[in-house]
Amino acid sequence: MSAENNKAIIRRHLEDFRTDRSPAMQDKYIAEDELKQHIAMYESVLPGYYLAPEDIIGEGDRVVVRATVHGVHNGPFMGTPPTGKTVAFPLIIIYRLAEGKIVEHWMLTDMIAFMQQIGAMEVAA
Repeated sequence: MSAENNKAIIRRHLEDFRTDRSPAMQDKYIAEDELKQHIAMYESVLPGYYLAPEDIIGEGDRVVVRATVHGVHNGPFMGTPPTGKTVAFPLIIIYRLAEGKIVEHWMLTDMIAFMQQIGAMEVAA
C-alpha cells in the first residue's frame, strides 16, 4: 500500500478508536498483540482516553503520529490511586503497516507530564 493509503488507515483507526474499543474494531486495524496490550493498559488507567492527532506523516510502510493523549485518571497507575483528574500529555507513535493493518509500533509518551498531572511526581520549580 502507498504511504497515503497507510495514513488514511491510521486516520480512520484513530477516529474509530475514539468511540469504539471493541475487540472487533481493534482486529479491523491491528494485527500486533503488543499494541492491543498497550491499549488495554492505557484503558485501565484512563478509561475512554483518546489520541488527538496533531501530525500524521507517512513514508513507505510507516506512519508517524504526533498526538495529545486526553483522558481522565480513573484507574490506578504505578501505586497512584485514581484521582479523577483530567489529563493531556504528548505522545509520538510510529506504526508499521502490512496488508492494511498495524503489525508493529514504537511509542514515546511523556510519562513525566502525565505523572505530574496526577500528582505522582512533583513539578520542578
